[in-house]
Amino acid sequence: MCPHYPYLAIQSLIMRYLFPVLLLITSSFALAAKQPNVILVMADDMGYGQTGYYNHPILKTPNLDAMAANGIRFDRFYAGAPNCSPTRATVLTGRTNDRTGVYNHGYAINKQEKTIAQAFKRAGYSTAHFGKWHLNGLRGPGAPIFKNDTHHPGHLGFDHWLSVTNFFDLNPILSRNGVWEEHGGDSSEIVVNEALDYIRGENERGKPVFIVIWYGTPHSPFMAFDSDAKQFSHLAKNSKNHYAELVAMDRSIGHLRKELRDFGVAENTILWFNSDNGGLPGIKPGTVGELRGFKGSVYEGGLRVPCVVEWPGHIKPQVSKYPACTMDIFPTLIDYASLEKSSINDLTDGLSLANVINHDISKRPKPIGFRHTGRAAWLDNNYKLVSLKVQTREYQLFDLDNDPKEQEDILTKRPDLANQMIQAFEAWNASIEKSQQGADYESGKVDPFTRPQQTMWTELPEYQKFFDEWIKRPDFKPYIERQLKVQKNN
Repeated sequence: MCPHYPYLAIQSLIMRYLFPVLLLITSSFALAAKQPNVILVMADDMGYGQTGYYNHPILKTPNLDAMAANGIRFDRFYAGAPNCSPTRATVLTGRTNDRTGVYNHGYAINKQEKTIAQAFKRAGYSTAHFGKWHLNGLRGPGAPIFKNDTHHPGHLGFDHWLSVTNFFDLNPILSRNGVWEEHGGDSSEIVVNEALDYIRGENERGKPVFIVIWYGTPHSPFMAFDSDAKQFSHLAKNSKNHYAELVAMDRSIGHLRKELRDFGVAENTILWFNSDNGGLPGIKPGTVGELRGFKGSVYEGGLRVPCVVEWPGHIKPQVSKYPACTMDIFPTLIDYASLEKSSINDLTDGLSLANVINHDISKRPKPIGFRHTGRAAWLDNNYKLVSLKVQTREYQLFDLDNDPKEQEDILTKRPDLANQMIQAFEAWNASIEKSQQGADYESGKVDPFTRPQQTMWTELPEYQKFFDEWIKRPDFKPYIERQLKVQKNN
């Protein structure tokens, strides 16, 4: 017998059985290392003009400016709708809000929708939501979400959530997977710190993360630290605190970026920032630059928002004039994170930006459509069709290249172009009518919601037992007092 036989036999067993296992494990770790972390950050009511890089007259945003200098800045980025809940639905689904059941703020999203969080979860990611939710059919100021809420973030694909129903400010009460917690400090900094703790823990376990951070800033009521408001002391109270909130939000973005670098994961993290709708009226200096309209409007001031995407080593510093929107986020991340193509609904309204980023492309091959409470817009590169009364087919047409403030209606001057765009818009609009009936779902119908849409949470018995405590809070007090008055009159 060969004296080396035992060793050869062992070597043969290793090569035959153990080596493939080791190779599989090594390949799995290599694959995990290639999976980028993804963090979606969204401001609440931040206008297009409210950044340092757009030369706002008083507001400085050094951290957002640094992010823009290191990534791609989209100068023509649009929220999916001119207010909060609808845009949030477009981020999660890649579809215009009316397809998803979220017609206005305080509408619940259809649970039959395929969401971006579900897609990342199936791809092996840990998924988490922090901050404003506003997709569970409740109106009113941000209140903690109950564990038995049928539309809490966990039902839409998030493993972990620290969330509130709507906007939230200083010292908020948040809900961690249904367990209520009191937190002290600025709301933006709180949710960023919580998200960082989650990222650190999951990355130590070797898990890539998909994180959604939805700020409550700078939504009213405007509440800020005196130290942040001091530099705006010459402004009226609301404007002063509004801008002070943005200072704290920008600081939280700086902290987020620094910690990602310190963790050693910044190079493998896609960080995407945008706002949920246009800026607010009544804030001085203004919020939307020189655009027309504000939050709630389908003109540029209601829809166009700041947007920056950073992925060091993958996205080169650049400024893009390409028309993009929140419906594009999901399709883009399918490409960037190699998600299953089937993870999004077959009928989508967004396009992947993967081939646009890092390339000098300014023309979009497919128009962007917007629908909101009987009004609509149809954006085909520099031409924009606007309807304030869709049912009566009343339209306006603007050339944004020559008229960015939307002052001159060229509908009658360009009848051929107008008719072409109207025809395309109305075909798209008809497809949404079918979607609203459930045509895009396997069952062919929309599952009913258990309570009336847009319900004030103050009307629900499970919340009313907290009224005595919450009426002392400045952010809840006016809403609670109003509800108690209604109850008394009835």
